[in-house]
Amino acid sequence: MASRVDLDGNSIKTLTICMIGAGGFIGSHLCEKLLEETLHKILAVDVYNDKIKHLLENSNQLWADRIQFHRINIKHDSRLEGLIKMADLTINLAAICTPADYNTRPLDTIYSNFIDALPVVKYCSENNKRLIHFSTCEVYGKTIGSFLPKDHPLRQDPEFYVLNEETSPCIFGSIEKQRWSYACAKQLIERLIYAEGAENGLEFTIVRPFNWIGPRMDFIPGVDGPSEGVPRVLACFSNNLLRGEPLKLVDGGQSQRTFVYIKDAIEAVHLMILGPTVISLMWATLTMK
Repeated sequence: MASRVDLDGNSIKTLTICMIGAGGFIGSHLCEKLLEETLHKILAVDVYNDKIKHLLENSNQLWADRIQFHRINIKHDSRLEGLIKMADLTINLAAICTPADYNTRPLDTIYSNFIDALPVVKYCSENNKRLIHFSTCEVYGKTIGSFLPKDHPLRQDPEFYVLNEETSPCIFGSIEKQRWSYACAKQLIERLIYAEGAENGLEFTIVRPFNWIGPRMDFIPGVDGPSEGVPRVLACFSNNLLRGEPLKLVDGGQSQRTFVYIKDAIEAVHLMILGPTVISLMWATLTMK
């Protein structure tokens, strides 16, 4: 594979990337992208590798020497710091991020998304390693419009349904509404990362996905997942259709979602890996056309 170049014709540096959560939905697609289109090396960290087996099993593949799988639970494995030290960049994708778990497993949700991420942030900061951390769009909370009483006149104003990351107030549910445990844990780790950047110079990028969808995302209960499991909305719809059941709608179908196809999202993540300077240059080029 030929060396890739940036917009100025300079060769793009080959990186060693420690990818935590490489065996998941997003991680598996990102691994494919990096192995097929770059010369980067991947230290793939996860407890499962089912979704990336096709990348690991064939030693004759062009990228066979550019991906290593490390079966590590980041909660309690001293090898994690060593892998982060070996890498130029760490990408943290590890999380419990299935909505059905927020109410039924709030403790696991908080630990997974905040406590378990603490060592990753600490090791990156102490060893001067760049971090790309995957957060969630849920850190924005509720819109002002949705928080207003249903008969409030401002509820019809579109302005109150727009979220601006710099100025919008953060409105979450009450403590007893445990579905907000995910958003709160994710926002708190974001605040920690931001503080590490401000006080200790940590170089970081935070990604807030909005419902990324595509192959390997979810499961059909009783087919390729637990019968009692509750997947995300599109898999729920698919399950209903396969079983000839009515579609289960939230709020009678009034709820809205924004979906992004995984391949498009991975293109954006790839630009983030190249760095803020590259993204700025590409944006400048697009705006001049």
